[in-house]
Amino acid sequence: MLTVEWLMLVGGGLLLAGILASKLSAWLGVPALIIFLAIGMLAGSDGLGGIEFSDARLAQAVGVTALAFILFSGGLDTPVSRIKPVLKAGLALSTIGVAITAVTLGVFAAWLLQVPLLTGLLLGAVASSTDAAAVFSILRSRATRLKGQLEPLLELESGSNDPTAVILTLGLISLITDPGSSAMALLGAFVVQVAAGALAGYLAGRVGVFLINKTGLRHDGLYSVLTIALVAVTYGATTLLGGNGFLAVYLAGIVMGNRDFLHKKSLLRFHDGLAWLMQITMFLTLGLLVFPSQLPAIAGVGMAIAVFLVVVARPLAVFIALSLSRLAPKEKVLVSWVGLRGAAPIVLATFPLVAGIPAAGMIFNVVFFVVLISVLIQGTTIPLAARILGLDETEPVKSLPLSEHAMEHLTEVKIAPGSTVAGQRIVDLALPEQVLVVFIAREGGHIIPTGATELQVGDSLLLATNQEESPAQLAALFA
Repeated sequence: MLTVEWLMLVGGGLLLAGILASKLSAWLGVPALIIFLAIGMLAGSDGLGGIEFSDARLAQAVGVTALAFILFSGGLDTPVSRIKPVLKAGLALSTIGVAITAVTLGVFAAWLLQVPLLTGLLLGAVASSTDAAAVFSILRSRATRLKGQLEPLLELESGSNDPTAVILTLGLISLITDPGSSAMALLGAFVVQVAAGALAGYLAGRVGVFLINKTGLRHDGLYSVLTIALVAVTYGATTLLGGNGFLAVYLAGIVMGNRDFLHKKSLLRFHDGLAWLMQITMFLTLGLLVFPSQLPAIAGVGMAIAVFLVVVARPLAVFIALSLSRLAPKEKVLVSWVGLRGAAPIVLATFPLVAGIPAAGMIFNVVFFVVLISVLIQGTTIPLAARILGLDETEPVKSLPLSEHAMEHLTEVKIAPGSTVAGQRIVDLALPEQVLVVFIAREGGHIIPTGATELQVGDSLLLATNQEESPAQLAALFA
């Protein structure tokens, strides 16, 4: 039995290897996620490390927990203004698109593998959703940007399509293990889970902002712990009450990220780092669960299913789901190509293992192979595909406006006796987004303000704003 010291040494060593390998991924031109998987496979029982790990239930728990925090972090960094124009298209992809992908791929897999139709559909459901961890990390880490609303559309789809895939996977497992189950119950379960998840996510986001702004914790580090607890409670409570926990934590992140709260910048940085930790941990764990010696046996069918998914099932789902959208055909082609599979399908592939489905091992290995192909080929060619389709947009390097024009947008406002804002914290003022308090002169000294800074009578505030705000309008905000 491994001691705590050995567990810490091995776990820390794997994490360190994953972090250092992320630098190697940029040099090799492959996504870091594939490096994390490879390290896990090398460290496993079939690899050089020889670590014996075959606990599908533990791997499932690690994957579910990691996905919850990754989705929350993605939501925090998603402005509503960014996803609002693509909301209908994103929801169509995350529901209709996932269902079409699952059915199309499932029928093909059943024919190719010569297995019962329900088993093929289960494989299709497991591989039907795009992966938030893969999409967020690849789209947000590359210098090449996608034109128009493509990036927010792809991020919204990957963050919101897990509920459909989870419901389809669990429903098909139920149909296989209990033939008396009703297929119509899947639709009712979907409606209940989405509605409950959406409501829980919205409420959790509002409660999170309230707790951060009103609890007045004496140690700043506790705010990070508070948000961790919020994610855990939101996912756990929502799932136990019959809602979809993944959707709930994603929406909670969006709700919080679009409101002002204390230590917002530091908390966003914290959860970005935590999301990377979760990605590395999840991919390493799932890599350990794989037996590379079993992959060659399914390489042929795995390749065929991966090609069918990329060339037929995904494009068919995208063009049908987006048939009423205003996207151009070439934009739909790119959306089809960026349908990255990642950890989410592998995590879902552990559900048949835990349920004891007869073909579970085959499903897991095939899905793992499909993910490898997707991340390795699609993930590395996104910039090339965007350039070929004329949909890439290289962001210019922006310089700080340190000129006389910048000085025109700095305004001084004084807090007069009787002002309604005296004694209030900046975070509670609900200032317009374009107005920022950058400096406070007080009693012969000065303060660099934060959201927790309380304004006092006599304070002179230096405000940074845009040209649309007149001095009189700004003064009225602090009257």
